Amino acid sequence: MNHSMLSRKEFLKNATIGFAGLSLTPGVVNAQVSQGAAERKEGKLMEGGNYTLKNVRLETGFEYEDGEVVATKTALFSIEVANRKIRKISPNQSTAEAIDAKGLLMLPSFRDMHIHLDKTFYGENWQAVRKRTGGVKGMIALEQKILPDMLKNSTYKAEKLIELLQSKGTSFARSHVNIEPTSKLDSLKHLQNALENKKNGFGAELVAFPQHGVFYTDTVPYLKEAAKTDIDFIGGLDPYSIDGAIEKTIDFTVQLALDHNKGIDIHLHESGESGLRTVEYLIDKVIENPRLKEKTYLSHCFVLGKLDASKQEEIAERLGAAGIGIVSTIPFGGLIMPIPILLKHKVKIMTGNDSIIDHWNTFGTGSVLQKANLAAQLYGYTTEFDLSRILKLATAGPLPLSDQGVQQWPKVGDDANIVFIEASCSAEAVSRVSPVKSLIYQGNIVF
Repeated sequence: MNHSMLSRKEFLKNATIGFAGLSLTPGVVNAQVSQGAAERKEGKLMEGGNYTLKNVRLETGFEYEDGEVVATKTALFSIEVANRKIRKISPNQSTAEAIDAKGLLMLPSFRDMHIHLDKTFYGENWQAVRKRTGGVKGMIALEQKILPDMLKNSTYKAEKLIELLQSKGTSFARSHVNIEPTSKLDSLKHLQNALENKKNGFGAELVAFPQHGVFYTDTVPYLKEAAKTDIDFIGGLDPYSIDGAIEKTIDFTVQLALDHNKGIDIHLHESGESGLRTVEYLIDKVIENPRLKEKTYLSHCFVLGKLDASKQEEIAERLGAAGIGIVSTIPFGGLIMPIPILLKHKVKIMTGNDSIIDHWNTFGTGSVLQKANLAAQLYGYTTEFDLSRILKLATAGPLPLSDQGVQQWPKVGDDANIVFIEASCSAEAVSRVSPVKSLIYQGNIVF
């Protein structure tokens, strides 16, 4: 077969993920790139955290036919890293003494921007979700019952969950962490211990999450205490259906964030009138307090999927103007989030795995690339250009090429948090295709 003319169908079938580089610490590279004597050699090359990669494939531009992007050009480079920063990008030196990337495509590492690392069964005996009653308030009652036992080994389970994310190419997460009267600040402390143990290959920002309501349970004093720590966001949960007061809950959340220079990230599942009122009230509060612009997010925000097209346009325009982002788990079936409309109005969109094998959800793969795959299918992103853009859901923003096809990543000085994608064909010949877009389209992910 002439691999340089590999058909899209065959390429989709063969595309796989090669390995997750993360911060490219010696242990990660040695475990996944080489074995035996080669492993010892590459370990030596990485002494002191400084190393060079050769045969690294980078995207270099788009190819066009009649004004349409039909392919993505790539080429091989050598990359020098020092102190976990990219120090030099140069033409490939295939004979150099360096770690051989074997023609794999290098991409920014992935970022899971909505997950609950503090609550999971992952790492211990399997448990499926049990039948639930009473909606979210029924789940609050369940949590009050089971959290004390879950906390006993929550640090260990969080570490195992982090390892799962790393295996899928993720090196950073935004984790919501329970702050409520049952666990008080213990969930936070246990997760911070896990993150400290994993700090060499994984980073995170934390949301103080009032899972049991701000006022529905007496969570206010614990949120105030958490806000004094080095968390990054003040969270929230369905102000109307849980606390019974949109304005009171949002006002408290906004003031606490302002007082302690934090961002805001609120779970909003309500899809009716109360959901819309919450969105509009939060927009008003951010406009009143511009310090919160680009620091405020709505997670899920399912109400957006229930609005008619004209109202979606109106709210998306207002969200974009207020600098409020949406962190969506990309639901499907009867509720499809209007991500294309949000992107049109410059609303920042991110995604995450949310729950992974816990009492809320039996499922969860740990892969945000799979989320990009799902989004591509839901919104009909089948062209080369569209597939290249939807990758931003996995990276939380950074893309190798600009919309105009200009190489914009990596640059000297960027963090060396990277992943590699492999195509099962001749690495030397694949100069006219982009494995990542094929991978997103096919979803044929093999680790």
